[in-house]
Amino acid sequence: MNSLISGHTVRFISLVFLQVLVLNHINFLGYLNPYLYVLFVALYPIKNNRALFLILSFLLGLLIDIFSDSGGIHAAATLTIAYARPIILKFSFGTAYDHQTVKFNTIEFGALLVYFFILILVHHFVLFSLEIFNIKSILLILQETLFSSIFTIILAIIITIIFSRGR
Repeated sequence: MNSLISGHTVRFISLVFLQVLVLNHINFLGYLNPYLYVLFVALYPIKNNRALFLILSFLLGLLIDIFSDSGGIHAAATLTIAYARPIILKFSFGTAYDHQTVKFNTIEFGALLVYFFILILVHHFVLFSLEIFNIKSILLILQETLFSSIFTIILAIIITIIFSRGR
């Protein structure tokens, strides 16, 4: 139990520092920015306490907001995907989720890709909708959502593969 808690604490802190110190300073092609901190929400164990998970997800987004001076948009987007996660898990993994047998290091790549894609797409759509907050700019919102999501998904898959091989 202690190794589980310490592992999630290390992941939480590492992702915050990685996002704030490195990834927030990447503006590929002027507007693409990876948001890898969503990996904490994506890889959090399914069977753990849901209320604690929602609180931790909110705190994660809030910390990113504090360091990025972004006024709560990361907290809102992160809490949204944390709340919607059971629906996304059920859609991505089907009966494996129903029977609580989903283990992220043993599932097939296609299902993991669908899961990451939906989770990250929802996060980025909420994030950019709140950041831009103008219905006239819906094409810009969709463009930033799509391209930043692709960038984030590629990095998330690479990070997940690298760190799951050690287990």
